Amino acid sequence: MKPLLRALSVLAVAAPFVLTGCKSSTQKLNYPVAHRDNTVDTYFGTRVPAPYQWMENLSSPQLHQWVDAENKLTDNYLSRIPIRGWIDDRLTELWNFPKEDTPYQLKNGVLFFRKNSGLQNQSVVYVQQSATAPPRELLDPNQLSPDGSIALAHIAPSPQGKYMAYALSKGGSDWQTIHVLDVATGKPLPDVVRWVKFSGISWTNDGKGFFYSRYPEPPSGEKAISHAVVDQKLYYHALGTPQSEDKLIYSRPDLPQAAIEGSVSEDGHYLYLFLMNNSISNNELYYANLGNPGKPNLSAKIEPLYTKNDAMYAPIGHIGNTLYLQTTLDAPRGRIVAASFTNPSPAHWRTVVPQAAGVLSSASLANGDILASYQDVAVSHLDLFSTAGKLLHTLPLPALGAVNTISSRNDSPTVYYDFTSFLYPKTIYRYDVATGKTTVTFKPNVKFDPSLYQTRQVFYTSKDGTRVPMFIVAPKGIKLDGSNPTVMYGYGGFNITITPRFSPTIPVWLELGGVYAVPNLRGGGVYGEAWHHAGMLGKKQNVFDDFAWAAKYLYKHGYTSPKHLAIQGYSNGGLLTGASITERPQLFGAAYIGHGVLDMLRYQKFSGGAFWVPEYGSSDNKQAFQWLIKYSPLNNIHKGTCYPPTLITTSWDDDRVVPSHEFKFTATIQHAQGCNNPILLRTTGSTSHIYMPTDKEIQQDADVWAFEGWNIGVKKTPSNP
Repeated sequence: MKPLLRALSVLAVAAPFVLTGCKSSTQKLNYPVAHRDNTVDTYFGTRVPAPYQWMENLSSPQLHQWVDAENKLTDNYLSRIPIRGWIDDRLTELWNFPKEDTPYQLKNGVLFFRKNSGLQNQSVVYVQQSATAPPRELLDPNQLSPDGSIALAHIAPSPQGKYMAYALSKGGSDWQTIHVLDVATGKPLPDVVRWVKFSGISWTNDGKGFFYSRYPEPPSGEKAISHAVVDQKLYYHALGTPQSEDKLIYSRPDLPQAAIEGSVSEDGHYLYLFLMNNSISNNELYYANLGNPGKPNLSAKIEPLYTKNDAMYAPIGHIGNTLYLQTTLDAPRGRIVAASFTNPSPAHWRTVVPQAAGVLSSASLANGDILASYQDVAVSHLDLFSTAGKLLHTLPLPALGAVNTISSRNDSPTVYYDFTSFLYPKTIYRYDVATGKTTVTFKPNVKFDPSLYQTRQVFYTSKDGTRVPMFIVAPKGIKLDGSNPTVMYGYGGFNITITPRFSPTIPVWLELGGVYAVPNLRGGGVYGEAWHHAGMLGKKQNVFDDFAWAAKYLYKHGYTSPKHLAIQGYSNGGLLTGASITERPQLFGAAYIGHGVLDMLRYQKFSGGAFWVPEYGSSDNKQAFQWLIKYSPLNNIHKGTCYPPTLITTSWDDDRVVPSHEFKFTATIQHAQGCNNPILLRTTGSTSHIYMPTDKEIQQDADVWAFEGWNIGVKKTPSNP
């Protein structure tokens, strides 16, 4: 099981905006004027003006007034885009199909899974006593808040299925509160565990309690959103007791920035403890022998296994005294090894499955064998190996696409997994290890004909000669005359591979005659850790270059042209699109920056930002400051430059990438804009960085795709030829 990862002044309000004939890229906008003060930060002798740093005070009445004015401007603009209504209607229609997640299976065959009937704001939890039994609704989070703002972030059934722990997120916050449900009655127990963040929930096998990670209680009010989190600790909560009596299992006061997580082995004998410190991909691994699973020893000594923080160490499971590990030690694309609890040194490892050409994304025990999920240049394949390393079977997958979740047990021959692609929504499969038979357990029906379109994977040469892969989804028989409206999405960071995945927005865009492109940039994990390291810290510029050269490939091969290309990115991808338009503003026709990390000199001071220092570096370090100042989007905006039409989104409740990033960036680029291209900010509430309710997600997607489509030349819809 892998560890969880995955940091004042006066204001003038503008006059109302009038959009005559909706000539969006030529109509002059009157932006709300935010006060600029004389704040200057000094980094190692370099003075950096910061006239909007006051916007970091999220309680400022002046800031709220400015944001309200920005929202009015944005709403007025978006409401006048003719294609938005069709996009909203078609997107809602395409979204409205039943969806299921891969079920979580227990030893006794009981299944827990989530299902959404179509447009429910939050998916509902169901329990099924067996694969053939009828499912029963267990928990509907939509009943907890009428607007869907309370999200069900995590569920964890107890080993016998008597209880289910579940974590709720208010407004999509990373802060979560754990509750417990009696599965038989569906009634909640009095147990409440607060101040949980970046944590799993792992039960002991007796079903009497669970391990979880928490932080100290943050300051109250809005300050909690941007408050830097430190000193995470692992606790054990016993059912029926108050949180104040929870047992402290492990802490590292010497490493206040470290993330700590605990996970119990399938049979309940061992507690695995992960410690992540100053690394995005590596972790330390410890364990405790809990003894009798029916009466676990919660005071068992925490023993070290691998403490050099030099690779990823993720237990797959154990058989007897043999521990099976997925690791990147001496294998940047991953391998599977067998180790001994009594003599775990890598010198004594037995390689079970050596590093392959593809990246090993996950592995698990299944009926005494090992099921390995690989990504071959972002395309999934599944292999079943014996514990001796013999390839037993390659599971059939239907097309070029991705497996994202696998549910298997060492004591069961049944495996569940999902599969999706750009053109096909998530389908759930059941695989029988003993017979090799695969069956479909859930297949959605979407009102969309994928046969009219095709997905290609191409390779292009980046600025420094590096070969980079890219997916292109387009109508069959497309004319390569440079006129096709195209959206290019990118991420490029944190060892994350962007694999083929269905979203209702893709069919909508294709039906509008659009092309959708996804390059697998350096900084991601498409070729393993070497690819990741080639796009982080002092090599982050490679990511932006890869993105720009992907655009140039699309131009060269006639897919589109600069005025017809829009770019999209969210979170770290928002950094990508922010840096792209500030570095090469003439290369793109429109941009979307979603909840992006845009102030690279101060990001580490807020919320979980310190966790990202291993990826980006910190301005507190002289060498890293020199990297960051060169590409930080906020600090590379120049007065009088013509920036492309850009839509920027955030939320007041985003406690991962705090909204001050977007506020400061928007005020700066609006002040500097040297032409009439619109720069718009949309700030929401009751939602955050993740866990967005369905209705808000549809609205935001309609806004983004209408804004970008209109600004790159989409003037007609299928119903309006």
